[in-house]
Amino acid sequence: MIRAAVLLAALLASSAAAQEVVADLDSSDVSINSTFSGSEILVFGAIRGGSDDLEVIVTIAGPSEPVIVRRKERVGPIWANTAAAEIDEAPSFYAVATTGPIGEVLSNTADLRHAITVPQAIRAVGTRDPVTFTAALIRLRTESGAYATREGSIALKGGTLFRTDVPLPSNLTEGDYSVRFFLTRDRAVVARYETALAVRKVGLERFLFVTAMERPVLYGLMSLAIAIAAGWGASAAFGLIRR
Repeated sequence: MIRAAVLLAALLASSAAAQEVVADLDSSDVSINSTFSGSEILVFGAIRGGSDDLEVIVTIAGPSEPVIVRRKERVGPIWANTAAAEIDEAPSFYAVATTGPIGEVLSNTADLRHAITVPQAIRAVGTRDPVTFTAALIRLRTESGAYATREGSIALKGGTLFRTDVPLPSNLTEGDYSVRFFLTRDRAVVARYETALAVRKVGLERFLFVTAMERPVLYGLMSLAIAIAAGWGASAAFGLIRR
């Protein structure tokens, strides 16, 4: 693999340098079309000045946006929304991969400072009862595959080379994804590196998305025309069947 060879060459060229992470992805972009059913990103890298006491953490975060979380409770014979809260900012996708259990490779202080774990990646400063509603959002998005914490999924060889595969669900949001790499020792971050992953719709999906975002009137007229055509076609089909 060319990228892996380049990383290894960089590592050997600066073996005397301070500890630093050099990393990359097997692909810097993901294309979403009508047949997209999910994907997998290979994350790999090398540690300059590596040693056996280092740990690696990788995070992949999708675009962030405000989210309204509603709480349902049973009211008589039905379930109804009884409370709601708006979370200031939450990533549409967030995955964390580590070389070991989170509690053993990362301290709470380092987590607060760098916002590494899933709960720290969510901003709920102005949210009423933030703990309850943030936990509910994490649970729902974990069940859908949008959030994941994969402890011990990074393979680290000789304290120098590492790799992991990060699954991507089919319901990815289009946008620029941030990929961060952290080196930790004694649960403290000693080095970090960041790169980007582009997720884009292609083909008809791209055309419809751009039209809806940039030309809403045209998109509305197109939707209306399709609905009319579909209704007319169904009516004509039933008319033929009756005959």
